[in-house]
Amino acid sequence: KGFSNTFTGERRPKGDRIFEALGATDELSSAIGLAGEFSSEKGHTFVDQLHKVQCMLQDVGSNLATPLSSAREAHRKRTSFSEKPVLELEQWIDSYSEQLPPLRAFILPSGGRSSAALHFSRAVCRRAERCVVPLVQAGEADPNVAKYLNRLSDYLFVLARYAAMKEGKEEKIYIKPEP
Repeated sequence: KGFSNTFTGERRPKGDRIFEALGATDELSSAIGLAGEFSSEKGHTFVDQLHKVQCMLQDVGSNLATPLSSAREAHRKRTSFSEKPVLELEQWIDSYSEQLPPLRAFILPSGGRSSAALHFSRAVCRRAERCVVPLVQAGEADPNVAKYLNRLSDYLFVLARYAAMKEGKEEKIYIKPEP
């Protein structure tokens, strides 16, 4: 009938922004899974990090499925989202960034299958973030969820560049077309 339940038992229309955010987060996990498979084929050591991210996205989904406006304390405790995963992403970003050459131009999603799949994941992550921010602003989701997605998109960008570098693949740069 076009309705679904949140974790709190509240019935909402399937078009509700909570379900939009949940769908975008699920799609993000799927995109990261694909990127992980391509990266695994190339022997990248960061694949375990991608798996950990997918697990964290399950926790993101739990938080989103528990709108704070209808959550009891027991729900909130069970689905809270801390700042710790955000800080871990920042450490990972710093670690990979230190190994990369400076970025001197806009790059296009490219650099081999692993890199391109990571760039695609980054774009899906940005969409998920755009779905989550209004929920945070409305007081329905933990602000750390939006922070996590924000840092995750940066992590995926840096990781895409790192994968291209490790595989010896060229990143295509943006060239402004002549008028």
